[in-house]
Amino acid sequence: MSVNHGANLYDLSSKYGFSKDEFMDFSSNINPFGTSNKAKEYVINNINMVSMYPDPEYVTLKKAISTYCNCLSENIVLGSGATELISSFIKTVNPSKTLLLSPAYSEYEHELNKIDCEIVKYFSKEENNFIIDVKDLIDTINKGNYDLTIICNPNNPTGFAFSRDEIECILKNTNCYVMIDETYVEFTDTDIYSCTKLVDNYNKLFVIRGTSKFFSTPGIRLGYGLIGDKNIKKEINNNLDLWNINIIAASMGEIMFLDNVFISNTIDAMLRERDYLTNSLNTIEDLVVYPSKGNFILCKISSKRFTAKELREKLLPKKIIIRDCDSFEGLSEYYFRICILKPKENKLLIKNLKNLFM
Repeated sequence: MSVNHGANLYDLSSKYGFSKDEFMDFSSNINPFGTSNKAKEYVINNINMVSMYPDPEYVTLKKAISTYCNCLSENIVLGSGATELISSFIKTVNPSKTLLLSPAYSEYEHELNKIDCEIVKYFSKEENNFIIDVKDLIDTINKGNYDLTIICNPNNPTGFAFSRDEIECILKNTNCYVMIDETYVEFTDTDIYSCTKLVDNYNKLFVIRGTSKFFSTPGIRLGYGLIGDKNIKKEINNNLDLWNINIIAASMGEIMFLDNVFISNTIDAMLRERDYLTNSLNTIEDLVVYPSKGNFILCKISSKRFTAKELREKLLPKKIIIRDCDSFEGLSEYYFRICILKPKENKLLIKNLKNLFM
C-alpha cells in the first residue's frame, strides 16, 4: 500500500521557484470557490468567543447537521475531521474480516491494519468502467462472512457512486456493518446518492462526512458520523475527548450547514465545471475519461504516449499539478485524476493538455 494524499506545495514551490499560491492544484479535491461567507463573517464578528468553552453537547451544531442531513440529531457523533471518525468506528466495531471496495483512500487500510484485521479488496474493474454490480457485491459479502464492508461513495478516485436505493438493497440483504464515506457526495445529487436518511432505520449503517471538501474548511477539522446503533455510538463518544470540536469549528458548522444559498451556488458551479471538463477531456483522443459523481475526474492515457507521472512532470513548469494515480492499488501508471477548479483554471488545464497531446 502506498500512502499518498496529493501534492506537497511546499516542496514543489522550493523546487520550481513558484509561490504556493501560483500553482493551480488540480490534485486537491477541495471546493475551489471557498467556504460560506455567512460563517466566516460570524467568526470575524464574534472572535471573542475564543475565550469561551464550546457547548459540551453541541446541541445547536447537531441540530444544524440533522436538518442538513435529514436524520435524527441523536444519531450524530462529532469528530475532529472525518479521519478521526473512520479510526474510532473501526476500533469500536473491531472487525476480524473486512471487505474494502477498491481502489480506495489509503486511511481505511491503515486503520484496519492497526487492529490486525483481515482485509479483502473488492476491485472495481476498468473493463466495466469501474461500475460495480450491486448483486455481485451482495453475493461477495455474504459468501465471505465479513464483519464490515467499507464503501467510499462516490468513490475516490474512480468517481463511481451507488444510489441510495442500491445501498439500501445492500443493507437489506447482508448482515455486516456497512461504513459509507460520503466525503464527496455533496458534489452530486444527494437526493439520489446520499444515505443519511437511511441511518435512522438501519443500525448496521455508519455514514461519515467531513467539511474539508465541499465546505472548503480543512483548517477547522470538523467531521461528523451518523449511526443508529446506540451502543456503538455510545462507545465512540466515550473514546472521544471532551470538547473535541473547537468553538470556531462548531460556530461555523452551525451556520454553513444551513446556508442554502452557498450550498446551492456551490453545487451549480461545480456541476457546470465538471461537465465542461468532462466534455473537453473527451475531445482528446489519447484519453479515456470516466464519468464521475465527485468533484474530480479519472482519466487514462490510452495511447500510452507517456505515463501519468511523465504528464505530471510536463505540466508542473506550467504551474499545473495533477494527481498521478499509480499509488492507488488497482490502477496502472497511465491513470491520473484531476479535480475541478475555477473556470479560468479549468480552461488553462485543457489548453495545456491539448498542446501536449497534439
